[in-house]
Amino acid sequence: MDDLDFVQKCVNGDKQSWDAFVDKYSRLIYSYIYGTLKLKGLGMAQENIEDLFQGIFLSLVNDNFNKLRSFKAKNGCSLASWLRQVTVNFVIDYLRKLKPALSLDEESEEGFSLKDMLLDKTQPVSEVLKDKERLLQLNDCIQKLDRDDKYFLELHLNRNLALGELTRHFRVSRAAIDMRKFRLIERLRDCFKGKGFLLDL
Repeated sequence: MDDLDFVQKCVNGDKQSWDAFVDKYSRLIYSYIYGTLKLKGLGMAQENIEDLFQGIFLSLVNDNFNKLRSFKAKNGCSLASWLRQVTVNFVIDYLRKLKPALSLDEESEEGFSLKDMLLDKTQPVSEVLKDKERLLQLNDCIQKLDRDDKYFLELHLNRNLALGELTRHFRVSRAAIDMRKFRLIERLRDCFKGKGFLLDL
C-alpha cells in the first residue's frame, strides 16, 4: 500500500491504519523534534518535548484530520519526508512563541504576571464576568476555539477540575497543562481585547 492510500485509510477512520500510523511514525516525529532542536542549538526539558509531540499529533488530527488530509505525495514526496517538514515547521513556530528568559513575575500591559495566569483558579467564568454583554462576547471567543481547547476549558472552569487533576485526565505533564492553559488564556485575552474588553481571568 502506498503512502497516499495509507493516509486515506487513516483519515477515513480506519482504526487499524491509524494505530499503524502512530506505531510507525511516533518515534520518527520524536527524532525530528530532537533533530530540529539540535540544529537550533537548543536543549529542552522532556515535558516540553512531550508538549511538542502532542501538539504535532493534535495538529494532524484537528478539524477531522484536515492537516493530514493535505498530504498529497506530490513530486514523489514520502509521508516520512512530509511529516519531517510538518514537525520542523511546528517546532520553529513553537520556539518563536517562547519568550527567552521569561520571568514568572514579569507583568503584561494589563498588569497580569505569568504566575497569576498559571495559578489554579477555580471560579466559574459566570462568577468572574457578571456583565451579560461581556459574557456573550467571551462565549463568542470560546466558540472560536477548537474542540479540544473548549473541552479543556469546560473541565477546568465549569467543572472546577484543578490543574493537577487535568494532568491525569489528559495524561500529560504538569508543564504541558500549564503551557496549554497559558496559551488558551492568551488566545482568549487577544480575542476579547479585539472586541474592546479586557479579560480578567
